[in-house]
Parts: sequence; structure tokens; C-alpha cells
Amino acid sequence: MAKNVLITGSTSGIGLGIAEAFAKNGDNIVFNGLEEDGAEIAAEIGRKFGVKTCFKNSNLMTPEGVQELVDFAYSELGSVDILVNNAGIQHVSKIEDFPLEKYQQIIALNMNAVFYASRAVFKKMKDQQFGRIINVSSVHGIRASEFKSAYVTAKHGVIGLTKVLALEGAEFNVTCNAICPGYVKTPLVEGQIKDQAKTHQMSEDEVVEKVMLKKQAVKSFVPVEKLGEIAVFLSAENATTVSGSVFTLDGGWSAQ
Repeated sequence: MAKNVLITGSTSGIGLGIAEAFAKNGDNIVFNGLEEDGAEIAAEIGRKFGVKTCFKNSNLMTPEGVQELVDFAYSELGSVDILVNNAGIQHVSKIEDFPLEKYQQIIALNMNAVFYASRAVFKKMKDQQFGRIINVSSVHGIRASEFKSAYVTAKHGVIGLTKVLALEGAEFNVTCNAICPGYVKTPLVEGQIKDQAKTHQMSEDEVVEKVMLKKQAVKSFVPVEKLGEIAVFLSAENATTVSGSVFTLDGGWSAQ
């Protein structure tokens, strides 16, 4: 039976790949993102896979904005069976130079919004005796890298929240898991490549080879399609006992 899915940051990159996987699975989707043509992106996915889709661009930096998005999802689809917390931003800088505004923005979107959205759907998921929350963290949720103090802090926090939600939802068939990708070729990562090139005074090709993929055993970017596949797997009816887990798709980075 088709499920209703809310995915933050789903009009580009990893979120869009996950959205396509759920649409292919026959699920209805509420899209969210900053792209000006977000409504068109959502509509095209709906037409392609024959599912209901809609779009809402809310300010996820605030609890009020997150609640607005969740309320929209319930009004459009009637329920939220699956929540994918994916929206994120990045900034690369030495900690002594890290702009305080950038730090606050990264914590607000990458970590706080995950809490706000999960809080907003949790009671209804418990009441309906079904819920799947998937938090897109990062390999930086379990490992650290230089110059990413805010991002690493936020993504580690998401892993902790994932475990708490798994415990609180266990008796209600509400699961929560985290996906931790390595580097996926997305607009966010392309921006990181440019930032790292400036920081390290390297060419962008050198950044990919000597900085980004240096820690990965498999020297290639993680396919976004694989993230979508694992998200659908974690959302299945029979995935009740898969909860509180961290799934790394990182080319062997964390194996070292």
C-alpha cells in the first residue's frame, strides 16, 4: 500500500534521489527545497511515476517554519507515514575564522530542524502505530575532518537523536535510522570542492583526489541511487526491528 512521505531538501541532490526512489516505489511525496522551480520538479516526478506529489518551500531554520511544512504535508496527504530529514548546508573554515552566523545556520538546519520535524510528526506516528523516520546524517556523523566544526557537530548530534527516537518509538512500530553517506556528487559537494580548493590552494581536481576521496577505500563518489534504495528498505512494513541503526555508504572510509 502506498505511503505518504515528507522529504526535506528534496528538490536537488541526495533528497531528490531519495524522492525518486520512493516515487518509483509508488509512494506519495511532499517535496521541500529552495529551488525556484520546486513545484515543477515535484509535478514532473508525480507524472513520471503516477503518484501524488506537492511542494512547499518553508523556512526550516525556525521551529515555526518546520511546523508549517509538516502541517502542509498533513493537509495535502492526510498523514505522514515516512519522514526523511535530509536538508542541509555546509561551510568550510578554520574554527578561529568560522563565521558565527554560518555556525548558527548549519546547526539550525542540519540538526535543529531534524528535531523540530521529528517532534511534529512523532505523536501521530505513534497513534497510527506506524512511522519511519530516516535522518540523512553523514560519514561526518561518525568521523571528523578539519575545517568542518559546525557540520561535524550537527551530524554527530543527528546520530544521537536518531538513537533516542528509536528507543521512544519502539513499542509503537515507529522506527528511526540514520544514513551516513560519504561524498555524493551533489550541488552541496560541488560547492565544498570550490571552498576546499581555496582553503588548500589546490585545483578542484586535486581536492577531489587528495582531500575528498583520500579517506575512502573506493575512489569514487557514492551513487545517489543507492541512498534512495536503502531509504526505501528502511521504510518497509517489515522493517520494524531495524531501528536506531547507522547505515554507512562511504566507500570504506569508516572501515579504517
